[in-house]
Amino acid sequence: MNIYLAARYSRRVELCAYKVELEAMGHVVTSRWLNGSHQIDHDGKPIGDHGEKLFEEGDGESADAMRRRFVTEDVADVRRAHIVIAFTEKPRSGHSRGGRHVELGLAIAWDKAIFVVGPLENLFCYLPQITQRLDWESVKYLLQHHYVGC
Repeated sequence: MNIYLAARYSRRVELCAYKVELEAMGHVVTSRWLNGSHQIDHDGKPIGDHGEKLFEEGDGESADAMRRRFVTEDVADVRRAHIVIAFTEKPRSGHSRGGRHVELGLAIAWDKAIFVVGPLENLFCYLPQITQRLDWESVKYLLQHHYVGC
């Protein structure tokens, strides 16, 4: 089963551990952003602090090209997934770029199986086709017992 993991970028290390667990179960995690590729330029070199600043605050074609590359990858990765697992936060719990919300919206529009791990962060989390659990272990259990061999 192809699975996309969506969350705040600041949770990347945590989600990398879940990626390892999913792969051990035989799933494919399509989320390239977890591989650190969003921290590498077109030549394969780390973008470093300068690149991060460019991504976050930059103006001009270099910053826009980087953003377009990252978003194109993310959209393609969501499209390849059979299941999207969105890790939510408490509503209004700090600054966020919000990409995970768009990824959730794509999953809804493309009729993916969707799990939300955490609180019901926004109105769309209440859709009946979304399965919500408060913790990763509960979602992992569902995947192990209800999505085996799919």
